[in-house]
Amino acid sequence: MNSATPTIRVELHLHTCYSKDSLLPLDRLIERARELGIDRLAVTDHNEIEGAFAAQKLAPDLIIIGEEIQTTSGELLGYFMTEKVPEGLNPGEAVRRLKAQGAVISVAHPFDHRGGKLWEPADLEAIAPALDAVEVFNARCLRMEPNKQAQDFARQVGLAGTAGSDAHSAYELGTATLSLPEFHTAEEFRAALRTAEIEGRLSPPYVRLISRHSALTKKRRQSPEVK
Repeated sequence: MNSATPTIRVELHLHTCYSKDSLLPLDRLIERARELGIDRLAVTDHNEIEGAFAAQKLAPDLIIIGEEIQTTSGELLGYFMTEKVPEGLNPGEAVRRLKAQGAVISVAHPFDHRGGKLWEPADLEAIAPALDAVEVFNARCLRMEPNKQAQDFARQVGLAGTAGSDAHSAYELGTATLSLPEFHTAEEFRAALRTAEIEGRLSPPYVRLISRHSALTKKRRQSPEVK
């Protein structure tokens, strides 16, 4: 990236109280992003897009509407979305629906097992020509090896690399960001990703307990009272 080119700081993977395993309120998310000097923020709740729409209404200059989508293989990340893509689709169909709405498409932590389905190499290779990027640094990986594998894959298929904190709490926000030229549209974002620079560090392993605690808390709130 040309040092004379003005850049912005972007966070591309995070979860709010609209995700099943996060309690992060939208107002606190926005407040924390401002404190950290984050210029653009993609809300990527699990299989949900309403939180992103709500956040964008609160901070239209800050929020990118996104979603983390569980397919029959691994998870996809969509950006600049206009409508939800349901979970449980095969990867090809999920990608088709994202492309139909002009979304920018990345793959979430493709070599890191999170308790859900892990990407099969054949599935990744099949959709690679339709992708815009690969998440090559995820701060919630327990080790660097899955990120290195993602970096190698992105190089092999000639795709840009993205990074994200995968934050489920305000504490984690900003642990993995990109510096890239300013953008306003999906097409400008695609172009900017080609020269993006990653700044990131792995979060401590205990942050995964935040997700577990949040999920259990929500489950208790939804359970009927025992008489």
